[in-house]
Amino acid sequence: MKKNTLTLSSVTKQAAHTKLKVLLAEKNQAKATVLMNVLSNDHYDIFHIAHSGMPLLKDVEQLDPDIIIIDIESPDRDMLENLNQISQFAPKPIVVFSEHQNPSTTINQLVKSGVSAYVIGEVSHQRVRSIIDVAIARFAVFQDLKQELAATKQKLSSQKNIEKAKLWLMENKQLSETQAYHFIRKTAMDNSQKMDDVARNILSVASIL
Repeated sequence: MKKNTLTLSSVTKQAAHTKLKVLLAEKNQAKATVLMNVLSNDHYDIFHIAHSGMPLLKDVEQLDPDIIIIDIESPDRDMLENLNQISQFAPKPIVVFSEHQNPSTTINQLVKSGVSAYVIGEVSHQRVRSIIDVAIARFAVFQDLKQELAATKQKLSSQKNIEKAKLWLMENKQLSETQAYHFIRKTAMDNSQKMDDVARNILSVASIL
């Protein structure tokens, strides 16, 4: 599956100019019809499927929806696994409507699976659209935080590799710390590489030697 995420700015822009594609997973046709009527306007394109099992992964890949709505009596293991896969390979805002109260462990699993909004019990039709809007905004903020965290981790990893490479050059090539740093930087510039790439190459050679 391809990665496909929304940012807060792209959601705002998309909402202003195009319809949002909604994948609605609801086994009960009558309930699905009610939800589709509630969301039936120029803002949404609704695609209804009558399951939340394993085919859901393929449906998400083929449709590439902007948001997923799942209405279910109670989340089961298969659905949680599906949501985990979606969160990993094609993260989307996900709203789950559940008829029954579930244990806190199940709710924690849903949150970890990427669910942006989890609503229990009867929901007034007037609230559905606001729940969707909040879920999309919450998802966008979460994705931004994930990207910032990933960038920070990458930066720290790069710095660690460069420090290790510098230390190896100092110990094995009798370079000063400044000379070792300039050697890595110059090698990176000469070969149009990042300093982290050069550092990892040095560490790879060092492991062989």
